[in-house]
Amino acid sequence: MINFYFIKPDFKKSALTLRSNFTFALKAICALLIFIAIDNSKAVAGINTPAPADSLADSTLMKKRLINQAFDHIYEQNLRVSEGGNDYFNKIKTQLTADLAPNFVLFSTPKSRFFFVFTARVKIRLLASQGAPVKSPSFMPGATLYFRVNEDTYNPKFFSFGYSHHSNGVRGPSLNPDGSFNRDSGKFTTNFYTLTYYSGKRFDKKDLIINRYDNLGLEVHAGLFNLGLSEGLKDHYGFIRINGSRMYNFAKAYEDPTDKSKKIYQNWQRIRFDFTYIADKYDNYSSFDFKKRLNVSLKYYYQFPFMPDAALMIGGGYRGQDDYNQFFEDSYGYVTIGFASSLTFNAHKR
Repeated sequence: MINFYFIKPDFKKSALTLRSNFTFALKAICALLIFIAIDNSKAVAGINTPAPADSLADSTLMKKRLINQAFDHIYEQNLRVSEGGNDYFNKIKTQLTADLAPNFVLFSTPKSRFFFVFTARVKIRLLASQGAPVKSPSFMPGATLYFRVNEDTYNPKFFSFGYSHHSNGVRGPSLNPDGSFNRDSGKFTTNFYTLTYYSGKRFDKKDLIINRYDNLGLEVHAGLFNLGLSEGLKDHYGFIRINGSRMYNFAKAYEDPTDKSKKIYQNWQRIRFDFTYIADKYDNYSSFDFKKRLNVSLKYYYQFPFMPDAALMIGGGYRGQDDYNQFFEDSYGYVTIGFASSLTFNAHKR
């Protein structure tokens, strides 16, 4: 049997309970609104809650890509420039000299710390003699890979590894019957590898950006292992070399000609010092015979505002071993005057 029980409702007690629950709910809603208002005020004041993991990952990736992009511009500032003019006081007089070094950037992306460039370098000397002949130019094509080892664009540190070929494009015998080098029509060939370490520092001043770059590297020729060399170079040509340089690059702020409220930065001046020391044994020269082992040069470049990709160049130096193919036995001091130009000489107007 199912028994039914009827309970008399207590309307007074129910009303009190309902009122109590309503009061509690109202307080909870008020507390929630106050919490939201406080949280919003913190956000406005810059006190944010931690970002989601995806946002942090995107931010880190963007930062790395911006660093890679900045280093790509730094690599470009350190590429070889093309120069043309004349050298004076050479052992053999010239009417025109040129060191043409067009750079073909084959790999450069913010997604990578690596930068790869091919340089089709050619050295030419127009001799000051009848007919103004060009005696077998030096063909020096090469490829170089750059890669950074830190992330500080104001104090960059990076390496480069390169391979170069050096020849004069001539097929005649390298040596004369008496054993001397055939300068007129003799073949010259050598191949070499370079490993170079770079460090830099950037200084920002009013309307001026100064970049300083230092490098020190090792150059090893395959001839050291009797590979890739023309006849007669063994024991007479430097196969191990220590190279180094220091460069100051000045970018100046100019008034934007299309918008006077803005400024653009453009290369203004550059100073570059280079040296090479031949470290291996050759021709019985002592290690301290700098007249035969040391090459040094100091050059100054001035870029006028109306020259977007060229600069006036003046400098000089000393060649202990000439770098012009079969003329490597010559040693002399020289002065050079001319112009420099390259797509990579310009410091990216901005």
